[in-house]
Amino acid sequence: MRKYLVLAMRTAQWDDSVIQPHRDWLAEVRAGDRLDCTGRFTDGSGGAYVVLAESLAQARELIHTDPIHTTGASELTVYEWEITG
Repeated sequence: MRKYLVLAMRTAQWDDSVIQPHRDWLAEVRAGDRLDCTGRFTDGSGGAYVVLAESLAQARELIHTDPIHTTGASELTVYEWEITG
């Protein structure tokens, strides 16, 4: 498994009602041992999380099921992340 950093930046369509479904989704991904860590940006612009997947395509497939993506509340960008230290 490789690590993929997901940047989640809020869009103009952001609505706080998506927070709990997003947290539930993260819990489900974590329960499947596919989530490393999560956190929000303190300026309120969005957040980031790290998923585990076999490929970039698999990581994209997974994150595109996140409610913050499916509702258009956030724009997600994913990068393969090689941690060096």
